[in-house]
Amino acid sequence: MNCMPYPGLNETLYTTVLPNGLPVYVLPKPGFAQKTAYLAVNYGSIDTAFTWQGKAHRTPDGVAHYLEHKMFDLEGRDVAAEFSALGANSNAFTSYAMTAYYFTCTQAFQQCLSLLLTFVSTPYFTAESVEKERGIIGQEIRMYRDSADSQVYEDLFAALYRHHPVRVPIAGTEESIAAITPQTLYQCHGAFYQPANMVLCVVGDVDPEQVAEIAGGFFSGASLPLPIRDYGPAEALAAPAPLTRRVMDVAMPTFQLGFKTPWPGSGLAGARQRIVGDLAADALMGESSPLYLQLYRQGLIDSSFAAGYEDLPGIALLSCGGDSPAPEAVRDAILAEAGRLAAQGIGEDLFRQLKRSALGRRLRGLDTISNTCFRLCAAHFDQAPYLDFPQLYAGIEKEDVEEFLGKTVVGEQCALAIVLPRTKEG
Repeated sequence: MNCMPYPGLNETLYTTVLPNGLPVYVLPKPGFAQKTAYLAVNYGSIDTAFTWQGKAHRTPDGVAHYLEHKMFDLEGRDVAAEFSALGANSNAFTSYAMTAYYFTCTQAFQQCLSLLLTFVSTPYFTAESVEKERGIIGQEIRMYRDSADSQVYEDLFAALYRHHPVRVPIAGTEESIAAITPQTLYQCHGAFYQPANMVLCVVGDVDPEQVAEIAGGFFSGASLPLPIRDYGPAEALAAPAPLTRRVMDVAMPTFQLGFKTPWPGSGLAGARQRIVGDLAADALMGESSPLYLQLYRQGLIDSSFAAGYEDLPGIALLSCGGDSPAPEAVRDAILAEAGRLAAQGIGEDLFRQLKRSALGRRLRGLDTISNTCFRLCAAHFDQAPYLDFPQLYAGIEKEDVEEFLGKTVVGEQCALAIVLPRTKEG
């Protein structure tokens, strides 16, 4: 395996691409009791339209999430029970752009890793089990639909974007999952669950060569071309629906506010913009910012308020949200403060403090092995080495953040989604 030392972080990363095409990252943590392994797939809820093997496909919304549920099925076996018997905790998640399966253990690591690789590489779907899962996922969809926090977040994406599939909930809808069949799942597993479209990341007190040897025994089929994804027409920066409201059973209005910004692409450019975007969120409305203190003292926000930057293939945005008696007043204050910062600048002392704090959080995060595993997977799919983040932070100046705010936090690129208490209906 390739050995990549990071002396400034006191870390050494081992990497390789196995003959079966699977990329492997191992970050040894000598002396750590816990070991974590993530087997992630570059496939999420937004990947519903694609061309594969010369044919255009459009799958029902929610297939990636449905597939994640069904991958724990092996003929005549209970995967979750097998992990538990080995003393491990196992789980999985589907996001807009990734599906990941993972476990954490303190013993029997080799057996757990083999089990992880076995069930993810072995699709087994029957008509009966797929139909049974439909009811379970339908219940999950209804639960999200009844959650104001989930609903306002989905409303924001629907307000910001006309075409991009991020408009659709990760689990799909009850109507869309009704069209999912075993054949649908086999087809998407064959297209996306290929080793070249996956990554295995392990963090803990483990032997990197042993990890590679175990992983090399799986995914032995012939490699196929990867799907070509289609996320629809390019999105204009203007938000198509600047304000949306809905009424739900909540005690206090809750909101999500988003500002569209151009997608930076993958690689180092994307990694750099993620840092600039997060620093911009901190400088504008983070807990140490003057605006946050002002809004908090006025009672316009509370401890539920949070802000940050995120991007997916084809889109990027700065967003914030939480509970507020007057979400539109919060939006107006954020727009005004962004204009002031873009014109007058961010205080040098504040910027240095924010940058030190952000870098410190990232450094401390390396001691959380599950978080590190996840970030290594995401960075691999983003084609940007994760452990290079100290150099990226060092190269960012406050002028970069000021320019980002001036171009991003403007009225025409803004959408506000609000959930109001039912008593305020009408």
